[in-house]
Amino acid sequence: MGITGIGLKARHTAELLAGRPSLRFLEVHAENYMGAGGPAHRWLTALRETYPLSIHGVGLSLGGAEPLDTDHLADLVAVVDRYQPEWVSEHLAWCRIDGTYLNDLLPLPYTDPSLSLVADHIDQTQAALRRRILVENPSSYMAFPESDWPEAAFLAELARRTGCGILLDVNNIHVSAHNVGLDAGAYLAALPADTVGEIHVAGHEPVTHEGRAVLLDTHGAPVTAAVWDLYRQALTRFGPIPTLVERDANIPPLAELLAEAATTDGIAATLFDGEVPDAHAA
Repeated sequence: MGITGIGLKARHTAELLAGRPSLRFLEVHAENYMGAGGPAHRWLTALRETYPLSIHGVGLSLGGAEPLDTDHLADLVAVVDRYQPEWVSEHLAWCRIDGTYLNDLLPLPYTDPSLSLVADHIDQTQAALRRRILVENPSSYMAFPESDWPEAAFLAELARRTGCGILLDVNNIHVSAHNVGLDAGAYLAALPADTVGEIHVAGHEPVTHEGRAVLLDTHGAPVTAAVWDLYRQALTRFGPIPTLVERDANIPPLAELLAEAATTDGIAATLFDGEVPDAHAA
C-alpha cells in the first residue's frame, strides 16, 4: 500500500464510496465540517470506515496578532473529537483581524515577537485538542525586511518550543524559492528530520505581474516536474512520509487525481525499494 492521499471533494464522494480505491488517507478542511449533521457528515462517516483522515484547518489564524477565536477553536476540537484523524494541521499564516475573517492566508514577519506569539497560539491549540498539530509552511510572494529568522529555522524553532510537527508543502517551497529567492535544498536541510509528519504536493501557475515572473500557488494544476524533483529530495531527507496530492481548483475527474497519487507512490517505491507504510498504519 502506498503513502499518498487526496483531498475529499463532493463531486468524487459517490465514486469513492462505490469503489474504495487504494489510498493512504483522505484530507478534509475542518471548516467544512463545523456543524452537527447533513450529507457531508454522513459521507465522511462512511468513508472514515475505510480511510484514515487528515483534518486541515484554514481559519485558526495561528499567526494573527489577536487572541485565537475560542469559538472557532472549540468547533475544531469538536470535529477532531468526532472523526479522530491521524493528523491535524494548520498554516503558518494569519487570516483574521477585528473579528473579520479574510479570504486568504496572509504572511507574517519572522521575528522573535512573532515566534513567541505563534508558539503561544500553537500551545493553546494543542492543549485544547490534546494532541500535536502540524504547521504548514506558506507560499511567499515577498519577503519582510523585518524578518530576522529564515523561514525554515522559524518553523524548526516552533517545533522545538511547542512539540508541534511540520506539514511540509513542497510546492510552497518551490514557489517561494522562485518568488523570493529561497534555497530549496537548504530549506529542507534546516528542518529536523523528526518534525515532518505530512507532505503536500500541488500545482502552481506562472503569471507576470508588473513585468516580473511570479509563481502563484493555485492548487489548480498538475504537479510540475520541478516540484516532483524537490519531492524526491524531501523523501530522501525525511523518509516515506504520508503525502497529499492537493487540488482545490480546476478539480479533475477522480481518475486523474488517482493517477497523480500513483506517481507519488511510484517515486516512494523507487526510493525505498517498495517498502512504504501500509495504508492503515499509524
